[in-house]
Amino acid sequence: MQRIRLRYTKRGRLRFTSHRDFQRAFERALRRAEVPMAYSAGFTPHPKVSYANAAPTGTGSEAEYLEIALTEPRDPERLRALLDESLPTGLDIVEAVEAHTSGLADRLTASVWELRLNGVAPEDARRAVDAFNAAETVEVQRMTKNGVRTFDARSAVAGLESVDPERAPTHPTQADRPTDQPCAILRLVVRHVTPAVRPDDVLSGLRAVADLAPPVPAAVTRLAQGLFDEETGTVTDPLAPDREAAATEPHTAGATAAATAPA
Repeated sequence: MQRIRLRYTKRGRLRFTSHRDFQRAFERALRRAEVPMAYSAGFTPHPKVSYANAAPTGTGSEAEYLEIALTEPRDPERLRALLDESLPTGLDIVEAVEAHTSGLADRLTASVWELRLNGVAPEDARRAVDAFNAAETVEVQRMTKNGVRTFDARSAVAGLESVDPERAPTHPTQADRPTDQPCAILRLVVRHVTPAVRPDDVLSGLRAVADLAPPVPAAVTRLAQGLFDEETGTVTDPLAPDREAAATEPHTAGATAAATAPA
């Protein structure tokens, strides 16, 4: 059995797709691309697909991950291209590597988020960020299936800063956002803890400590997720160990698949 790990995106209006919507679309793409999937045992077998830490509905993402199990070897890059062609634009398969290590989900310990606050002056955002960072705790509330829950949104935040809008990189998720008004951009690094602290929880915290309330919903995009490096404060690429392992193996399943993959 060969295992392939994929990085995919949710861009533009496709950020409003739920995780269940993506699952259905991806399983259709597997059938269209004729991927030789391994299936679970039992009365109702399902393709062996492992999803890891999906982004909330309504947020864009450049760094979603999943793993699939195949019954026959395939070249990862060719497989990526076939699946990408079978998915709608906005749900894009941008990277594929053969799994040579274990524990992909264990390497997703933090995320980097971009929050674009249309209608908010950058100086107001900077003041709110300073107040949030200076606070020891920032209690926020979220409605859950068990009722309203109060928790600290500050402890999970490893970094929060205001970014100069003119220096911030552009990416496809911004295509349908207004640009003719003031816009503050925040860069957020948050650890994956329990209960999970989401970007909207941090926005609630900014409202609590500095009365920062954007006039329109924030455009939120996950830029990266992976292992959090405490020394540098950065989030590392979770697929890097698989690439490094593949580079040290002279004969990989992917090389065999390149010769046997159907045209």
